Amino acid sequence: MNIFDIEIPKSGENFEPLYKKDGVLIERIVSSDKVQSTIYKQPYDEWLVLLEGEALLEIEEKKVTLKKGNTLLIEAFKEHKVLKTKKGTIWLCVHVGVKDDI
Repeated sequence: MNIFDIEIPKSGENFEPLYKKDGVLIERIVSSDKVQSTIYKQPYDEWLVLLEGEALLEIEEKKVTLKKGNTLLIEAFKEHKVLKTKKGTIWLCVHVGVKDDI
């Protein structure tokens, strides 16, 4: 697999699990430039790196801009949402403390 070999969705985001074991989920997310601002408040930590593109997030009412190469830790139960992304944005996300039923 090549992490940069992607298909860009026409709208929204594609979530692709790459690894899941012992409470760890690693996934690749590919974003279009038409994302829904879904509010997340996950019961686990999420560390991410933006591999390509740009994104604007809101974390507990504070706006955060991410560019290629930026990393971010979103702690468990912190309310957050994606406000805007550049077409073809690629994220690598590591979720820690994930229950088996997710």
